[in-house]
Amino acid sequence: MGLFNRKSAAAVAPVAAGSASASGGVVGAGLSHLTGDYVIDSTHSEIGFSLKYAKVTTMRGRFTEYDGRLRLDGSEPSASTAEVVIKVASIDTALAGRDEHLLNGDFFAVEEFPEMVYRSTGAERVDEDTFRMFGELTIKGVSRPVSLDLTLNGEVVDPMGNVRVGFDGSATVNRSDWGLTYNAALEGGGVLISDKIKLTFDISAIRQA
Repeated sequence: MGLFNRKSAAAVAPVAAGSASASGGVVGAGLSHLTGDYVIDSTHSEIGFSLKYAKVTTMRGRFTEYDGRLRLDGSEPSASTAEVVIKVASIDTALAGRDEHLLNGDFFAVEEFPEMVYRSTGAERVDEDTFRMFGELTIKGVSRPVSLDLTLNGEVVDPMGNVRVGFDGSATVNRSDWGLTYNAALEGGGVLISDKIKLTFDISAIRQA
């Protein structure tokens, strides 16, 4: 996940090590100053996906409605947690007919399963700015383990005085693991839609008072 604040660089101020943040807290070296509860700012974040279509092109889409909460532990990153609830009906692939098909019983069956949920079960720090979060992704009532590779892009104080952190990252999954198996055969071999899906996250989260 990563900082996706679409303001210009002049519009946000980096939080300097050892300086006081807009919320009055002192920011020091390392990550301990990031400890706290955060909510995802969906207006400056993006949760997307991509897959191979007809073997020769990449189809991309995103979800536009979701709620996410993070508990960051800067002193012990492995104790950090996350939960994201995505409204399936907010899927957007830039083609209304395709979106409608994705929402019906061939795919997400949105009337019966209106939400997808990711809940973390653990985390580890890989290096200075890279982390791996372990968790379960639930789609259509089926939960499967998914690990996310994440990069911490930093923190800023925005013009409203909010402390923001940003992450970006990705995970690759097989949609068939959640019963999303609809497909069509191609002339000459192969299928229309790849089983492998790349999930991408570009997240700006605001620390709560």
